[in-house]
Amino acid sequence: MEKEELIKLLNEDLAKEFAAAVQYIQHAATITGAKYQSIQKELVIHATEEMEHANQLAIQIDFLGGVPTTDVDTRYTSDDSEEMLKQDLTGEKGAIARYKTRVKQANELGEYGLENVLKNILSMEEEHQQDLETALND
Repeated sequence: MEKEELIKLLNEDLAKEFAAAVQYIQHAATITGAKYQSIQKELVIHATEEMEHANQLAIQIDFLGGVPTTDVDTRYTSDDSEEMLKQDLTGEKGAIARYKTRVKQANELGEYGLENVLKNILSMEEEHQQDLETALND
């Protein structure tokens, strides 16, 4: 893999992080039901963390010589609170799979600083997955 291809993939990840933040904000504002009160507050935290991921990716893209995107990927909404959490969980599972791949790609290119940033993002995405799975299993 060439550095340019990695930059392209990181920009796709960045657009997905923007979308995740927007989606979490919308879901946190519209989720209803007493059983979702604790996860509602967590969704706001997730939105903030997704924006931090976006910031970290943008810095790395710039460092690698690319231009960080301003595109926002697809957002998913629903009128059903459980469905919202399932949408968020699907997004987190996708992010985890992508970041596992990105960690390997960064390592193969000898971009060890990027690799560490990606590992930190990956760890937080795994925590988000656990939060959502817990909320869905209550």
